[in-house]
Amino acid sequence: MMKQDKRAFWDTSSLLPLLCRDRFSSRSRELLRRYSTIIAWWGTPVEIHAAFFRLQRDGRMTASGVENALELFAGLRLRWREILPVDRVRQLAEESCRRHTIRSADALQLGAALVWCNEQPKGRNFICFDNRLLEAARATGFTVHSL
Repeated sequence: MMKQDKRAFWDTSSLLPLLCRDRFSSRSRELLRRYSTIIAWWGTPVEIHAAFFRLQRDGRMTASGVENALELFAGLRLRWREILPVDRVRQLAEESCRRHTIRSADALQLGAALVWCNEQPKGRNFICFDNRLLEAARATGFTVHSL
């Protein structure tokens, strides 16, 4: 029996439901049990902070809820491996923009995932709840996990 790889690249869209109640929270927790080694892009913390404060401004999260979520996030971040903003991430992101219909931040996520796996995505796990990025990751060769 082959041992399951517990590592996965986690996009921001799949990490957020681990930190605040969301319709995808149970799915994110299920995936975290299966893929407990989190690989994340260097820019993910900025995206997470922006999402929390946007939710607060929209009245969907209280100030204390944001503080609690940020505390949870600090603990989660201690567990992950972060892919730094090296030139190759940017080059791969630029190439991804040419091949896929994705936003710049998503292209950077995909570029970081490709750097993580040494540009060999076959058999590597990619967790994402954003449809455009999910399709780009699938087309690139990752094993994708979503809703």
